[in-house]
Amino acid sequence: PARRPPPSARRLMAEAGVAAAAIPPSGPGGQIRKEDVVRALEARPPAPAPATAPAPVAPAPQALRAVPEGDRERVVPMTPLRKTVARRLVEAQHTAAILTTFNEVDMTRVLALREQHGERFLARHGVKLGFMSFFVKASVEALRAFPAVNGEIRGESVVYRDRYDIGVAVGGGKGLVVPVVRDADARSFAEIEEAIAGLAKKAKDNRITMEDLAGGTFTISNGGIYGSLLSTPILNPPQSGILGLHKIERRPVVEDGDRIVVRPMMYLALSYDHRLVDGREAVSFLVRVKECIEDPERMLLEV
Repeated sequence: PARRPPPSARRLMAEAGVAAAAIPPSGPGGQIRKEDVVRALEARPPAPAPATAPAPVAPAPQALRAVPEGDRERVVPMTPLRKTVARRLVEAQHTAAILTTFNEVDMTRVLALREQHGERFLARHGVKLGFMSFFVKASVEALRAFPAVNGEIRGESVVYRDRYDIGVAVGGGKGLVVPVVRDADARSFAEIEEAIAGLAKKAKDNRITMEDLAGGTFTISNGGIYGSLLSTPILNPPQSGILGLHKIERRPVVEDGDRIVVRPMMYLALSYDHRLVDGREAVSFLVRVKECIEDPERMLLEV
């Protein structure tokens, strides 16, 4: 007999009213996994709307502004992907104690490295040297130092992961998705950039799969590419941490006690599950990311 599905898969099947016989399993021993249920739901055609008579609309009170004749509305069913995203965002708010801490980072050294080596990097590896590889590497260093941020609460236990599969939020044809860069700790800067570029292209071409999205241990979201100055990112459950990046702005900062200089600065935001991650760990995590970005050579030397 096939192995019994895990609780998450059984709950999702119950919510959607789907029988186990209708879902092709991919787990060991013929086990149906949560990813199999999500895949089956996304492949299922939307149910036709029931033919019911529209409810009578009460006339608007005279005090309310009448809707101008030119106003229009469009009612479009949510895609399966958008439904899943919406459900997971609400789940994160209801099941985790989300708190956000902030810091800022001077991007001078990273910008200088990209300026100095960007053309040779592109010529050799066929991909641009972006900011994301620096932040993926910095996040791995911080996750090693503060493993709770890379962990997960599972029932009444804490799972500490010794793998670093970093989800990177990218815009796709069906909206924002978070594909995963596997084994980020073992990848070079070029390999990380190649992986992100490949996943972003799949997302734009609507070829992203559930396997691309599943199994991340930590997430990085870059609202800065859309002009966001500051935000409080929402956790991607069951993960315990998400790093939010924002746009780079040249701002005056004080150096050496009283010297004011203009630097390219970025605000960082770390949202975390306070049930597992203490405030001290969260603040220290962001400080470690800041140190790595402001002195990127230390990531190459692993110091």
